[in-house]
Amino acid sequence: MVSMKYTLPVVVIILSVISFNIITASEQETIEYVQIDSRPIVNVEEALPTDHQVIIKSYGEVTPLESTLLSSEVSGKIIYWNPKFVAGGLVKNSEILFSIEKDNYEAGVIESEAKLLKAQATLAEELANAKVAEQEANRSPHLKHSDLYLRKPQLLSARADVKSAKALLRRARKELKNCDVKSPYAALVISKKIGLGQYVSAGDEVGVLNNIEFAEVLIPIAGFESNFLPEHLESHNAVVTRKGEQLNQRSATISRGIGLVDSETRMSSLAVLISDPYSLHSTLQPLKFGSYVEVRLKGKILKQVYRLPQRLINNSVVWVVDENNELVSKKVNVIKEDGEFFIIKNGLNQKDKVVVTLPDYPRENMEVKVLSTELISPQLLVNKAK
Repeated sequence: MVSMKYTLPVVVIILSVISFNIITASEQETIEYVQIDSRPIVNVEEALPTDHQVIIKSYGEVTPLESTLLSSEVSGKIIYWNPKFVAGGLVKNSEILFSIEKDNYEAGVIESEAKLLKAQATLAEELANAKVAEQEANRSPHLKHSDLYLRKPQLLSARADVKSAKALLRRARKELKNCDVKSPYAALVISKKIGLGQYVSAGDEVGVLNNIEFAEVLIPIAGFESNFLPEHLESHNAVVTRKGEQLNQRSATISRGIGLVDSETRMSSLAVLISDPYSLHSTLQPLKFGSYVEVRLKGKILKQVYRLPQRLINNSVVWVVDENNELVSKKVNVIKEDGEFFIIKNGLNQKDKVVVTLPDYPRENMEVKVLSTELISPQLLVNKAK
């Protein structure tokens, strides 16, 4: 009994020491074989060259293609004016804007017609006299007869009188026609300076019209953008957009290039032609003069270029991962900005692994861990988060 009393504690102590040594050895063994991967994790995408369609974007103001300072060609009292001939009114091509009293001009036409009839009668008489003189001259061929005897000067004078009378009649008819002043084209009336009963003289300014059959937008083109313009500009298609509560979009064409470079901005300009801006012949929303619009047109097609987000390019440097999973910086040639992207011509090779998510402090030959394709799938990331 005494022996067990002293032996049992000794056994317990020995077993505790053995257990402690076993646990300590196990922990050391675990720590010894666990390796921590400290490489930064990155996502990559393969660089694939493609043909890129350049879209050139600029802005400008819608202006009339032509504006006319309207004046009367005849004098007289205003006896009628079109109710649409007011500031802001829209009139059709050849629509009467106002009329001048016609009595005097109608009388002028009648008088001119009478003068023409009289001149024609005189010519007929002279023709008959010339024929008689010619017959008389034929009876005495041995005699020399003057032009005056043959009535040639009288005949020329009579013919001239007929031409003069015809010209006077044409003028009188034109003046009568001009008593009705018509719009030279479909127009927006900018101003009117006449009233019913007012007397106007020939040449007096009576109003201002803007042509609404066509409108024009002059857009500036920066020097670096001009290199990407299409080779044949005239009749090249464009799209005009006015942004607001309702998007207003129109098809347009490039009518011409303005052959000047602005001395201050160093920009050139293009003229963009818009047909029927006030929608007289369509159901489209009118595009009014003075509207500020965006103009887009297709430029050149860039062959075999790379299009990368701007955030991946710093000081013309792009980071890629080589076959050893190490970071390598590449100097690239950025030839154009395209919204949030840069267009790169040289510096990358096909299927280069471009780093999409850079480490905080990237450096040359830094070893990184590349995520597999499935790990960077947005749907997989969402599922993992759940």
